[in-house]
Formats: sequence, structure tokens, C-alpha cells
Amino acid sequence: MSFIYRIILSIILLPALVSAESITLNFRETDIKELINIISEVTQKTFVVDPRVNAKVTVISNEPMDSNQIYEVFLSILSVHGFTAVPSGGIIKILPYNLAKSENSTVLSNSKIIKSEALVTQIIPIKHVVATQLIPLLRPLIRQQGHLVAYPANNTIIISDTANNIHRLVKIIRRIDQADDKDVEIIALEHATAVEVVLTLSTLEQQKNKNKKKFNIVADKRSNSVLISGDSAMRLHLRSLITQLDTPIKSIGNTQVIFLRYAQAKDLVNVLTGVSDNIWEMEKSTSSNMFKTNIQADESTNSLVITAPPEIQADLAAVIDKLDIRRAQVLVEAVIAEVSSDTARELGMQWLFYNIDGTHPIGLSNFNNAGTGITNVSSAIQTNNLSQIGTGAFMGLGKFGNGIVNFMGLLQALTVDSKTNVLSTPSLLTLDNQEAEIVVGQNVPFITGQYTSTGTTGSITNPFQTIQREDIGIKLNVKPQINQGNTIQLEIKQEVSSLSSSTISTSDIITNKRTIKTTVLVEDGNIVVLGGLIADDLHQTSQKIPFLGDLPLIGGLFRSRSSTKGKRNLMIFLHPVIVRDAATEKLISKNKYNYMQMKQLEQKAQGIPLMSDDEVPIFPNFEEFLTVLPGEQALTPTEVERQLSFQ
Repeated sequence: MSFIYRIILSIILLPALVSAESITLNFRETDIKELINIISEVTQKTFVVDPRVNAKVTVISNEPMDSNQIYEVFLSILSVHGFTAVPSGGIIKILPYNLAKSENSTVLSNSKIIKSEALVTQIIPIKHVVATQLIPLLRPLIRQQGHLVAYPANNTIIISDTANNIHRLVKIIRRIDQADDKDVEIIALEHATAVEVVLTLSTLEQQKNKNKKKFNIVADKRSNSVLISGDSAMRLHLRSLITQLDTPIKSIGNTQVIFLRYAQAKDLVNVLTGVSDNIWEMEKSTSSNMFKTNIQADESTNSLVITAPPEIQADLAAVIDKLDIRRAQVLVEAVIAEVSSDTARELGMQWLFYNIDGTHPIGLSNFNNAGTGITNVSSAIQTNNLSQIGTGAFMGLGKFGNGIVNFMGLLQALTVDSKTNVLSTPSLLTLDNQEAEIVVGQNVPFITGQYTSTGTTGSITNPFQTIQREDIGIKLNVKPQINQGNTIQLEIKQEVSSLSSSTISTSDIITNKRTIKTTVLVEDGNIVVLGGLIADDLHQTSQKIPFLGDLPLIGGLFRSRSSTKGKRNLMIFLHPVIVRDAATEKLISKNKYNYMQMKQLEQKAQGIPLMSDDEVPIFPNFEEFLTVLPGEQALTPTEVERQLSFQ
């Protein structure tokens, strides 16, 4: 039956194998000896088959191959079934793998490297480390039928295995075989992430707690490298572990879920989409199998769901690793000091003349810088409604009756002094390059309009007012950006506003407003001053009746004078501090907390009228205020810093 099958198979395939430059192999449960016969006819090679070579072979291929490619596939088929091909002169022996080691296999020098599934033997000289120390590290990477031995006389290693596996082992040996005359070694990673490798190895060595040798291992994110220091044996051990961890990720399918640690998933979607689109544009011209990626953000778990080919996923993972980092924070402490004063002086004399019967005024002198007009005072006196009289001191004289001359004179004097002293110490803690704002004040209503409508009977109905509310108080808006080193760029918007206590104008509410908008550079921990804004205004007004106001001595009876003076001074001091770790953040919070607790204790010691000591609120102790989960122990600042260094 086998002979008949061979004849039929040869009749079908032989014309295609002989005439075509490339063929496609497809076999299912075919005897391996039949396959060897076909390969011999295609490649024109002579094979000698060991009697113990027996197997059923299945080969599935969708692309045509030339004779060289077919022979490489043939070597892979033999390797899968535990056989190998050993050249011997003009023939090729097909032997079981465990017997082929004793045959005359190809011996490669250290500089020559081939990629094939053929059995080869390679001699690798070791330059810096002891060859025997590498044997336990490399033995798990050798196939079961392979052979690995060290020759201490010339410090070399002899490996017998497939050419492809030896090529991989040579790369590992070259990365481990480093000079021993330096305290720090730098190992550049190709596939793994330096931060994750350092965290894994640090956790592993700490849990073992058997090796008392001291070592340091640090990740360099910029170059994706690992820096190790220690004695030669420890560095050799770490190099071997790093080399085995630095392997490509074998992902199943084209979809990957990446959980973020610090960044927001929804914020990274646009960035990663732009990066993947650029990669797709560059590679679509050279590859027909490329397709666009799909990136979605799951806000509930703060993760990214990426559907893309493996090579694009690797590029996106590298971008995510650099963006998903712990951002530093900036504590901005401010001291705001403002001193303002307004002074007003008014002194004037006004006159009012009536007709003979004293019912209608026929002349008056009315100065608008003399405060209340004389007509309002006259109406208030006649109607006995003193609410119409304004502020200040008044002295009047006159004559009312049926005389020929009826007159009224009004002397008004007013002095206004208002002073304001604002001292505030707001502080803000915000992320690097993140805008923050604090507002301490009141929301004050301002009348912006009035409206009344007149009914059919002539009465005023449906009156209403429009009101606009504005924040009055202290506003601090700051956006810090940490530059190279410890320099901080601050975008600052500072506003100090208050309701004026001055009565110079009685038409509406007066608000004092001071604003600063600037960008400054300041070193970490230094103090910078903004301002101050200084204003010193003096206004003098003199009104008089022509000719009469210029008369000597009595000219003052026909004049009115006013003087106003305003002085304002605002100084703002800023103290930014960079907070890079949880230990510093806890220390700052503890100091602020203890300061408030100390002020409460001082207030309690002084006593509060009408209240007992038990009614005075006091902050609890800071350490007691922080809760710790059952079964856990609070970390010290040193332990917190050590854990953060591995992230």
C-alpha cells in the first residue's frame, strides 16, 4: 500500500516539482520517509535514513517556496519529531537527535553565526567571567537532546544544539560576559520596561533574604536601561535574570488591556490615537496587512483597551510607559499684605433766597462738592423730615416771614477717614502643570437695573430690579510648571477686592480691587515678591460765586472747598515648594495640622467668655487621626520613599 501511495504521490507532484521554480507543501499524516524522498528530488540532495526514523508528518503551507526554503522547512520538521540532518561528505544522514551528537556535526567558530534548524556545534570563548559559572544559567535554555559543557583550561563553552537556539544563547552570553573592572554596569533593554524589571528583581531579592551581598539596582526611564552595582558574582546573577526577563511579550490576539497607574485614560486616548495614525501612515505603503488601531478608554477602571497589530501595540506601550508616571506636586504658599487709606475734607457755605411771602425760592447758591444741597436741607426743615439731610455737620441761619427779604444760609463741614489692612496667607497644593484656584470672600449682589410700569389708573405697579452677584474677597489662581532642575514657572492671577468703607460717593457701593497677572520663575523653596501696587491720589476742588467769592474776608461765605486723598499699597509674597513623594507630602500636612492644633490649644488656655473649656473644639492628635487598616502597620517615611523608588 505504501509503495502504491508513493507512486501516486510522485506522479502528481513530480512534474510540478521539476518544472516549477517554487512549490507549495501540503501533507497530512504522511510518512516521514515519503517526505524525505520528495525533498531529495526537490533539493537534489542524497539522504541516508536511519532505520529508527519513523513518524507521521503534517505540513500546511499557503505560500510557494524555493528549494532552499523547502530544505529549511524540512529541517524544522525533523527537529519537531526529534530527528536531525547531519552532513557527512556528499550525503546527509537523517538520525535521531540523541545519536546525532556523536556524529560529525558542523562546528562553528565564535564569529560565525547561522540561522537554521540544523544541528551544529559551536565553541564560545568567555572573556570576563568564569565559564563554569555560566553553565547553571544556560542549561535550562538548552533543548533536552542538546549538549552544554565548559572547558576550564581555556575558559570556553561548547554547545551542541540547533543553530537557531545557539544564536539565541550567544546573544545572552555576550550580554552577561561583561568586564568586571567597574562598579556600575548599564544594561539596555530591548523588550521589557526598565521600571518593571527593577521592581520585580528588587521584590524578589528582598523576599529571598538569603543572599547577604549588597547590591543596588536602578531604572533609567529615559534610555530604558537598568543600572546595577555590587560584587562580580551578584552582578552576574542579576545580568542573567535581566536577560531572561528582557524577552518579547507573547500576546494572544490583537487586543490588549492596559491599566494605568497615574494618568487618566480618557486624556491619553487622543494622544495615542495620533501616534498610531502616524505609524499607520508610515507603514501602510510597505505592508498590505496593516490596519488602523482602535483605542478606547474605560473610565471605571482607568484602563485603555487597544486593538492593534503586535508591533504597533509595542510602540504604544512604550509611549504609555513614559506618560503614565507619578507627577510631582507644587505647594504654593502666599502672604498678601495690603494697606489702604482714604481721607476726605469738605467745607462750604450755601445760600437760598425766597419771595416776599416765603413760599417760592427766587435764588440760591448750590455747590456739588459741598455734600448735601441746600434745597434738600430747606425741604427737610420745612417738612420736619431730617432723613433728607446728608452726612456731616450743618449750621444754618436765615429769616422767614413776611419781610421784604427772606433768606437761608447753610454751613456744612465733613471729614471722612477710612483705613483698610488686609493680611491673608492662602496656600494651594496642585499637580505639576495643573491650574488651581482658591477663593475666600463673599458673594455680593450689585443692582444692575430697575424697572417700573404704570397702570391704567396712573399708579406705579410691577416694580422690579436686576441684580448681578460678584465674588468679593481674596482670589489666588496659580499654574505651576516644574522645569529642568528645581526651577518652577508660575502663572499667577491674584486679586484682592473689598467693599469700601468710604462715604465719598453715596450713589452706589464702592469696591476696592487690586489684581496681579504675571508669569515668574523661582527656585524651589525660594520666596518671590510681586508688586507692590502703590497709589497716592490727591484731589482738591474749589467752587465759588463769581466776584463775591473773591472778596477779602467775607469771600469765604460764598465759596465751597473739598479735598480727597487716597493711598494704597499691596505686597504679595509667594513661596513655592516641590512635593515629589508621599513622605514629603505627609510631613507638610502634619506641620500645617499641628500649627492649627497649637492655635486652638492657645485659645483654650486663654479662655473663651461664656464658654467652658470642654466646649472649645480641639483637633485630635495627628498620628491618632490617621487610621490604619486592621492587620497592617503604618509605613515610616523611609519605607515610603524606598517603595516609591521602585516605581
